[in-house]
Amino acid sequence: MSDKPLILEAYYALVDARPDKIQFTQPTGDGPAIDYTRAQVLDEASRMASWLKTQGFEPGSRIALASKNCAHFIIAELAIWMAGFSTVAVYPTANAETTAYVLEHCGAKLMFVGKLDDWTELREGTPKELPLVSLPLAPKEVGAPQWNDLIAKTEPLAERTHRGAEEMALIIYTSGSTGRPKGVMHGFGQISAATHGIVDELDMNEDDRALSYLPLAHVFERAYVECAQLVAGGHTYFAESLNTFVQDLQRARPTVFISVPRLWLKFQLGVFKNMPPKKLNLFLKIPILNNIVRKKILTKLGLNHVRLAGSGSAPIPAELIAWYHSLGLNLLEGYAMSEDFAYSHLSNVNKNLPGYVGVPYPGVEVRISEVGEILIKSPGVMMGYYNEPEMTAECFTEDGFFKTGDRGERRSDGLLKITGRVKEIFKTSKGKYVSPAPIENIINNDPMIELSMVSGMGYPQPYALCVLGEDLRPRQVDAAFQAEITPKLQAMLAEVNSKLEHHERLQFLAVAGDAWEVSNGFLTPTLKIRRGTIEEAYKDKIEGWYEAKSKVIWA
Repeated sequence: MSDKPLILEAYYALVDARPDKIQFTQPTGDGPAIDYTRAQVLDEASRMASWLKTQGFEPGSRIALASKNCAHFIIAELAIWMAGFSTVAVYPTANAETTAYVLEHCGAKLMFVGKLDDWTELREGTPKELPLVSLPLAPKEVGAPQWNDLIAKTEPLAERTHRGAEEMALIIYTSGSTGRPKGVMHGFGQISAATHGIVDELDMNEDDRALSYLPLAHVFERAYVECAQLVAGGHTYFAESLNTFVQDLQRARPTVFISVPRLWLKFQLGVFKNMPPKKLNLFLKIPILNNIVRKKILTKLGLNHVRLAGSGSAPIPAELIAWYHSLGLNLLEGYAMSEDFAYSHLSNVNKNLPGYVGVPYPGVEVRISEVGEILIKSPGVMMGYYNEPEMTAECFTEDGFFKTGDRGERRSDGLLKITGRVKEIFKTSKGKYVSPAPIENIINNDPMIELSMVSGMGYPQPYALCVLGEDLRPRQVDAAFQAEITPKLQAMLAEVNSKLEHHERLQFLAVAGDAWEVSNGFLTPTLKIRRGTIEEAYKDKIEGWYEAKSKVIWA
């Protein structure tokens, strides 16, 4: 991969080859969607880079980006790189405290503010003295100089910028499922090597179409959608909102579709609303109906053109992958981290198995430590954690392998299974260790359940706290509904326990009264559960739950 061009050079070559090819399609809410060609993107980025260079910032300064996914998120990032600076993306759903921490920690000199659902929280955490620039879809109340006005009166750079492999391209702040976010530094060499590896392995090309909707502030979307497009040259569409997601999918007709387990589960539950699982399974077994039903479902989901579907960011139930395979969708699970720029493991056509996250990408070395921790050495490995040299040193072995914090098992053919987090494993009062993630995967596979968390440190047996599916939640306060669904939850609990070792068996299932969302702090921006936050929220009730001796508890 070392002979491949760095990401800016790769993008310049795409523009030179086909300047008029559409690169982005951006919905605008009230008006029609706007197409941006490669030449337009490069011209706008070059003009903004030219303006940024007049602001007197030192080379390598950190420039922040706070925006939902949109064309100008990526155009602004190109501008930041071309101006000689580094990008720091702030999650558009971040609260004021996290926003303030990230902007102060990285020493941001300016922030681009783009498409947002709510500017209030971010504004509260943004230092008053920090200069702002409004991207085209930014809320009007931002009240900052407008992108379009600035580029209209600024000439593009006289020459194309070339950044060195060792220069820092961006800092990705981890989503903070435990503790404060850490700033993962990546150089142009690392992100270029990882991106070329992804593009080559997945055979991505300029005919591919993708819908960008997972947070671009997270490494998953940044690597597989943004950077992959800058190297391979595909067409990226953006989602307008959750309410228009189906229409956005239909517009994009993606050939590559990357998602997270929670959304793959929601798609499945949407299908089950229209066709119960037993009826669907029957139709799929009938040769004449099989192809018709599969095509109809995938077309309705907007996934009928997908040649490559991926799931990452969190464990996905093996049964869910198998279900999508039964529909003819080639859903592949992968495994990677911010620290290796999403370049670690991926299933492929020849090596995939539900419950396993695939085999190492070319150039990736992996081994399992004596305590079962997965150790990775990747071409996409980070430069380190920003301003945290001691933390950086602690995360690597003496021979340069990154300590992932995940426990895993490897088969002889290289397939890797994640068995939980090293620090998430807890001990019961009987001295037995319980790994929650595999148990949660079994629970989450039930159509009644949207999310679950297994806990119980210091108690004789563990328990599970769960959130019902969004179609059931509005009725869960109704006594008649509880009476109707309790036996079903009891049966599900019994089935889950039948698959577990004795010390892992759940004492009870507690149904959470509230949804777990990013907005209430129970989920990270990438939809992983925040265990500490959830446990803290319910800590005063746990003793009573155990004393109640009921199998199903309505919390």
